[in-house]
Amino acid sequence: MRLGESLRVTLRGSSHGPFVGALVEGMPQGLTVDDAEINAAMALRKTGGAFSSKRKEPDIVEWKTGVEDGKTTGEPIEVFIANSDARTKDYSFLPDHPRPGHQDMVMMIRTKGEADLRGGGTSSARMTAPLVAISAVLRPWLKSRGIVVEAHLGAVGHVEAQPMNRCPERWADETCRELRCRDPEASEKMARLVNETRRSLDSIGSRVDLQIEGLPLGLGEPWFDGLEPALARAMMAIPAARGVEFGHGFGVQTMQGSEHNSPWGGTSEDPVLVGERPDGALAGLSTGSPIHVRTAFKPPSSIPQSQTTLNIKNNQQEPLVVKGRHDPVLGPRAVAVVEAMALLVVSDLMLRGGFHGE
Repeated sequence: MRLGESLRVTLRGSSHGPFVGALVEGMPQGLTVDDAEINAAMALRKTGGAFSSKRKEPDIVEWKTGVEDGKTTGEPIEVFIANSDARTKDYSFLPDHPRPGHQDMVMMIRTKGEADLRGGGTSSARMTAPLVAISAVLRPWLKSRGIVVEAHLGAVGHVEAQPMNRCPERWADETCRELRCRDPEASEKMARLVNETRRSLDSIGSRVDLQIEGLPLGLGEPWFDGLEPALARAMMAIPAARGVEFGHGFGVQTMQGSEHNSPWGGTSEDPVLVGERPDGALAGLSTGSPIHVRTAFKPPSSIPQSQTTLNIKNNQQEPLVVKGRHDPVLGPRAVAVVEAMALLVVSDLMLRGGFHGE
């Protein structure tokens, strides 16, 4: 449960335990821990909105170590976020009746029945809360170096939003805010689709679109820690992520090289890729052009309609209705997590590559 090499984040806690948190090693010294920045990031990830779970956690971030007088000290940071609204009774059917689409069965077998499966345990999206908090400390640091990381809800079901650069700044209206989508027209259609899906006691898939601008030329490590591999690994670690695309994505299969290649322009001192939507990375190293990433999320597995699945107590397939508070769509809350993952990965690569100097 660790991400990064120079900036290392190790997750702790569980969904229905007393807390979720993380140990952060390698955080640069002297970064400002801005409560307003952190609260805004946590609010973007929070439950309780019109299109999310009704679990209401205050998500108050405590910095147990590594922060003094509002500044990082360079020492390891222990992040603590208390769980205060877990409803364990909603999971009384576990471990006998593992849910379809969840980790209940495989985690139970792997741990020989010792895992805490309530609310997804250590595999829960609740574990992303400390990642969002940590990234909120890193965002101003990267911004001071000209790096801007932004995401929005790009699709719900068949409803597609316009690219971010064709949309108003976030957020144009309350529906845009609730869905974390910059496109007001698409947001209204998305809202109708989510509500229709919820009324039918079902859930629906979604996609988050990410843009990273201002990366220095050559950022990234060779091969497995290149910019795209590192980002892809982080995005696919987000619970329920099912696919990641960069640039033209799977559309390249219908393109020719003459269409896809972007020539270099500019000067030898300031080379620039030209053309329509040039690649933000080549061979894992940043080109200076924006990085475009799209991450697809499956429909939430916990749905309030009856599903037939194995009861391991009697080895019979039996109906199961999952109670509790669950998201009908994951993309809106995943916007904050996708941004957080990108901020963490880019910060780690900046430190590893020596791009962090004043």
